[in-house]
Order: sequence, then C-alpha cells, then structure tokens
Amino acid sequence: MKQLRVAILGQGRSGWKIHGKNFLVQDEMFKVVAIVDPLQERLNLVDQRYGKGVDKYTDYTQLFGRTDIDFVVNSTPSHLHVPISLDLMNYGFNVLCEKPLARSAEEVDLLIEASKKNNVKFFVFQQSRCATMYQEMKKIINSGVLGRIVQISILYSGYARRWDWQTIQGFNGGNLLNTGPHPMDHAVDLYGEGMPEVKCFMDRANTWGDAEDYCKVILWGKDKPVIDVEISSCNAYAPYNYNIQGTRGGLKADFSRINYKYFVESECEPQELIKTPLTEADDEPAYCSEKIIWHENEWVMKSEEFGTFEDRTSNYYIMLYKHLVEGGDMVVKLSEVRKQIAIMEECHNQTKLSKFIKV
Repeated sequence: MKQLRVAILGQGRSGWKIHGKNFLVQDEMFKVVAIVDPLQERLNLVDQRYGKGVDKYTDYTQLFGRTDIDFVVNSTPSHLHVPISLDLMNYGFNVLCEKPLARSAEEVDLLIEASKKNNVKFFVFQQSRCATMYQEMKKIINSGVLGRIVQISILYSGYARRWDWQTIQGFNGGNLLNTGPHPMDHAVDLYGEGMPEVKCFMDRANTWGDAEDYCKVILWGKDKPVIDVEISSCNAYAPYNYNIQGTRGGLKADFSRINYKYFVESECEPQELIKTPLTEADDEPAYCSEKIIWHENEWVMKSEEFGTFEDRTSNYYIMLYKHLVEGGDMVVKLSEVRKQIAIMEECHNQTKLSKFIKV
C-alpha cells in the first residue's frame, strides 16, 4: 500500500490533536515526514510523538525546494490560511487547508486560480461532511419518507466563555468562522444548487474578544427549505444538533444518534376541507385533530475505534487518500466552499461588529 508523505504546518490543537494523531492511526496510508512550528517547545515533542527521522522546521519556507512531499497540511492560525496556502501552491505543493478557509469569496477565487495555474491540488478540511451520522441523515432525507423538507435547524451551540486568539476579528476569529464552517458546510450541501438569501444576527455575549460568540443565520430561497443555523456560546440548554421538519415527518439528531418518525398517507383517514364548525358526537365543540400512525426509527453510531469526532476525520482522510492515489471523488467541492465563504462574508457585511483589539 502506497504511503503518502505529509508535512504539517502547526502543532497546536488542530495540527497535532486532529491531523497528527490521525496520521499515526492511519499509518498505512500516511507518513509524517516534516513538522513546521515556530515554537521550539512544540518541535521538541516531535520525536516523542512521531518517532525519529521527522524533519523539523520553524518556518514553512524551509520546505521550499523539497519534492518528496505529497501534500502539506496548513493548520496555521486562521488569518494565515490564505497567504500561506497561496505561497505553498506557488512553490508546487499540494495543500490541504484547515477551516475557515478564507474571509471572502474573492480570496477563495485566488486560491482556486493558484491551484490551476500551478497544476497542484487544493483541498479544504471540511471533515464534518464525512461524518457517518451525516451520511445516514442524508440517506433518510433523500429516501423521501419525511416528505418535502420544510425547515432544517442546525444547532452548534453550548455555554462557554473564551478569551483566546480565536475571539479576535483580526485573526479571523468568532463563532461563525471558528465553528461555523462545519454547520454551514452542511447547510450549503442541504440547500443544494443556487445562492440562498441570507439574514444574519450576531452578538458578543461571553467573549473577551471583539468577535461574535452568538450567531444566527437564516437561509432561504424559492422551492427550498428554510435553513436555520445557530452557533451560540450562551445556550445553556442546547438539546441536539439537527432538527428537520417535513410534510410527512421529522428528524432529530446529534453526531451519535438519529431519531426520526414519519407517516404513510394511505394509512391515514381521508380528509377534506370543511368550513362549518367541528363538533363531537354529543354536539360539543371539537378541535380539528386525527390519530396518525407514526413509524419511528433510530440509528445509533457504532464504532469501537473512533469517537464521533475522530470518525469524520478518519473518513475524510480515507476519501483524500483514494482521491490522490486512485483518482476517487472528493465529496466537498471547492465551489461549495466558495459558496459557504460567500454566505459568511454576507453575514459579516450585514452585522459589522466594531473592532477594538489591534493585531
């Protein structure tokens, strides 16, 4: 089995805990050959974590000239994703960039253009699309048992207070850019073709920074479901991640469990519209109601090796490996990422939170 040789930029929470640890598990497919991090204390841990023989650099430009690297993982701070990815592609590297990819659709266009001009591959780490739960949920939606989908609510919320660099606008911080790419990727996928109408509300609730930690985004369009995306750090009673309303049923889910129920029209009593008051058999006023026969189902995530977060990361890298080695398809298209960034750009344009922290 061919091993793909990987360089990782950054050994923070993303570069080490998400990408690095995953490569150690999927070591038949991937081999980490170089680590870049400006912090010496992180480089000091490389041999212990990855084994001896991994090259260590303090600056990504020290990779320039190497031709033995199959792709570079760009897990640098968010505001550096665009300039560093452009630089890497201009020097001939295939690049996998962490989210948030960019601050504007124009920046995404620059990245796509650089990929084409340099004949290299460019990917965005939108691993939530590869979650087993999400794939199962889409099967249920596409089966039609829920009927026409009226509303999709996506809730990535909880209660938390933050004071790190990801709360600063100048570092591309805030809930929409930090956490938002996961639910917004699902929203874009579930919305389908076309650019939706967008309405956004933002607030600073429990943050020490100048970026939002409450964000509500409503997407809608002709013959499309209303999609309600909430990324809030002040929701103490967040019940589940997904709630889907359909004309013949509904669904609720988190990343480990899906519950859904639906009815079959032929099993219901035939009804017709009436304009006269409804009464009971004893002539008492009646409420318009019927007994519906519900079919209820449950899907539960079963994995002995991975948790729900590791599941989506593992699935993404299996897909990436098959693409690079066997020519398989990538589920997440750059055009969809561009639409996601365009939506988030419009959200920021609508809200325009004041900036009070210099970077």
